[in-house]
Amino acid sequence: MASKRSKAKSKAKARTDKNKLACNKPVRTKSHPTKSHMVKACKDGKEKIIRFGQQGVKGAGSNPKSAKDKARKKSYYARHNAQDKNPDFFSARYWSHKVKW
Repeated sequence: MASKRSKAKSKAKARTDKNKLACNKPVRTKSHPTKSHMVKACKDGKEKIIRFGQQGVKGAGSNPKSAKDKARKKSYYARHNAQDKNPDFFSARYWSHKVKW
């Protein structure tokens, strides 16, 4: 009989299998030690697994209400070169902005 730990590992492994992931659909990665999300980015016949987001940290969202969240979003965008209006589709920055911020 398989233990809970081995079942969780095999389930996480199945989620990270490139062939089983849906294209351009971000997924939470609770089992990854540092990254909170991953996505299989597909465009023009190319595929790439991209991991992004800090584990355990939530974004301020697209419409932050508190001053603290507004400041978090402002500093995040300053760190990640947000003035570039056309980030690369295959970059973690593109998906982080789309999903978390």
